[in-house]
Amino acid sequence: VPASHVLPFPMKDNFWEMGDTGPCGPCTEIHYDHVGGGRNAAALVNQGSPDVVEIWNLVFMQYSREAEGNLLPLPQHHVDTGMGLERLVTVLQNKRSNYDTDLFTPILDAIHEGCRAPRYQGLVGDADVGRVNMAYRVVADHVRTLCVCITDGIYPGFSGAELVLRRILRRAVRFCSEVLQAPPGLLASLVPTVVEVLGDAYPELTRNANQIKDIISENETAFLSSLERGRRIIERTVQQMEPSTNFPAEVAWSLYGNLGFPLDLIDLMLEEKGISLDSAAFNELALEDAKRKAGGLQEGQPGSTNTQLDVHSLAQLRNGSVPATDDSPKYAYTLGQHGQYEFSPCQATILMLYRDQSLQKEVGAGQRCGVILDRTNFYAEQGGQDSDQGYMIRLGQQDVLFPVESVQLCGGYVIHEVTAVETLRAGDQVQLFVDEAQRLACMTNHTATHLLNFALRHVLGDSTEQRGSHVTAERLRFDFDTKGHVTAEQLQQVEQVVQDLIKKNEVVHMAEVPLTLARRVQGLRAVDEGYPDPVRIVSLGVPVENVLTCDSEAAMQTSVELCCGTHLLQTGSVEDLAIISERQLVKGISRVIAVTGGRAKEAREVGQCLAMEVDSVSLRMKQRITSIPEMQNLSKEVGQLTKVVASTAMPQWQRRELQTILKALQRTANTAIKKLELQQAEKKAQILLAKYCNQPVIIDTVPADSLSILMKVVNQLCDKSPGTSVLLLSPQASGEVLCACQVAKSCLPAFSAADWAVAVCTQMEGKAGGSPIVAKGSGNAKGMQGALTTALEFAQSKL
Repeated sequence: VPASHVLPFPMKDNFWEMGDTGPCGPCTEIHYDHVGGGRNAAALVNQGSPDVVEIWNLVFMQYSREAEGNLLPLPQHHVDTGMGLERLVTVLQNKRSNYDTDLFTPILDAIHEGCRAPRYQGLVGDADVGRVNMAYRVVADHVRTLCVCITDGIYPGFSGAELVLRRILRRAVRFCSEVLQAPPGLLASLVPTVVEVLGDAYPELTRNANQIKDIISENETAFLSSLERGRRIIERTVQQMEPSTNFPAEVAWSLYGNLGFPLDLIDLMLEEKGISLDSAAFNELALEDAKRKAGGLQEGQPGSTNTQLDVHSLAQLRNGSVPATDDSPKYAYTLGQHGQYEFSPCQATILMLYRDQSLQKEVGAGQRCGVILDRTNFYAEQGGQDSDQGYMIRLGQQDVLFPVESVQLCGGYVIHEVTAVETLRAGDQVQLFVDEAQRLACMTNHTATHLLNFALRHVLGDSTEQRGSHVTAERLRFDFDTKGHVTAEQLQQVEQVVQDLIKKNEVVHMAEVPLTLARRVQGLRAVDEGYPDPVRIVSLGVPVENVLTCDSEAAMQTSVELCCGTHLLQTGSVEDLAIISERQLVKGISRVIAVTGGRAKEAREVGQCLAMEVDSVSLRMKQRITSIPEMQNLSKEVGQLTKVVASTAMPQWQRRELQTILKALQRTANTAIKKLELQQAEKKAQILLAKYCNQPVIIDTVPADSLSILMKVVNQLCDKSPGTSVLLLSPQASGEVLCACQVAKSCLPAFSAADWAVAVCTQMEGKAGGSPIVAKGSGNAKGMQGALTTALEFAQSKL
């Protein structure tokens, strides 16, 4: 390479960092001159020229940026070679931009066909009037990202990577609707084109094309409706604001947080109206929210830095020839004569202690630390199963317990998070005691997860693929692909299949086998993920050697999975399984939560009790009730039952059945109340009609149990005597007076019902509101006589 082509640059251009902390290092880049022709383009490198672009970046990964900002040499050095595929294709196809290559042109053409904008011309900066070309690029780029992420199991959501994807989708939708003036649905319509371009390299795109389309479509529809709502909220808030004040931060935060309204769009819309956002107050709200979120750990997140070895400590352990932890004793348990589980004791030596991101030989009393042992019977959190808890004692010191709060696996080392009640030292001999009840509960729920996976495939079909699971002592969570909504009947069938397997009390077979052998097993799930070699196979009812034989179809008839978790030795110990929740995370992906054993039995009992209560209400509803208060109480009871059924742990199939019944009962009760109120109102209206006989104004007091009935009396009067304006007051036992009025259409606009009600209720120190035709309000009984006079005077002044 000629010396003139090798250029030095400062750290700003030639030092690569992933973020504020973590691996980083100097880099050397390869730039390409699209103009070429032997010219010297040195002056254009790293200057943002579209003609001279970086196509390859080689990072010398040799440092770790620490939280304090200093650089520490990494224990191992690598070169991270980052070549942009699109940029390379640009060079090979002799184009000037990534977007001119055949990776993008089909997508840009599809955008043009789906919207009203002029064809893509590759314009940038000021030449790109109305940012139309930029919109083409944004939409093409974002729809590719969305397709690949969704097929990889990341869906638009509310935290982490899922939140990023949600924002990407919403940004693309905004460019579609606002800049390209495209009809709704453009983004989803581009999916087949993306699949056509990338499907050969990513076959899973072809398999999941419909699901990707549905998810994008669903999110686009939701965002467009919230965009519309957001616009209306901004309009309304601006109208109510005092002139020359800042837009309230609380409203902006609510739009941003609850409706997902983009911040730059809020700014843009306010700018158009000559208003600015109270940014300081908004940032304060954002800071509070960040603190609140930081306070609560996400499910599955490690709870402490004492169990997460940093890269330097990991290297130190390896360089110091500290052996990896032998955790095979976690599988050392047997079934006793009377069906109880017996866990083998485990004795170990402390090899090293870990605290404040450094390895230590000694940790003082009262401090939390990570303890690394030569062997352990504790299960470290992995494979979706929660870690064990328990305690350790020093040999010969039986009365001092060191609680183990969580256990993590890091680079082959099992780290036990311990509170050192006394000084702990490397070399100490300890005895380990796992919390057996918690471990057994996890084992039960993990075996139940395998039963559930099998049952779901059995009931919903073989295309039902696992998408994730999490096992704790309390319950199990299971996410899976599904073609449509899972019905109450299907949930019941799934539970039945699991219960049949529990009754059979099948033996749970477990064995480690080479990965190449495991791949032969017919119907085995999840072999495309990265598994260690050898792998652990868990097979229900069929010995592992039987499922490994070439022509065996045994694995198709039972549950056979790769799994590093701890399991029961026989399925009977699960006792029972109840699915207490099932909902769609996104279209095509369902999440099930289930409980086992005593918790499942309890859920069924609660379900039975609630079913009996619903039956009782149904029977009472069928009786002929003529009292409004009695029917209202029944309606309230249905409302309370609806809340209880929605929030109580019970079989989900039963919950859905009861919710359907309660919904119908609520409708029946509401209809019955309206009917009874109407009957009562008709009687009262007849009496008043006879009393006032076609007078232009009726002002009077009547007994009425509610404002709803009073309004109906007023409506009835005006229906039967269209030229009459009516205002009625109804004193209540509480000392309150209800007011309802309606003005004849012939008296509008001079006579307004809202103004009439306000004048009357103000006289009673109360409030009122409504439209020019109907209005209602309330006040205090002390001012009722004066209010009647005011009502008459007001009406006379308008007629």
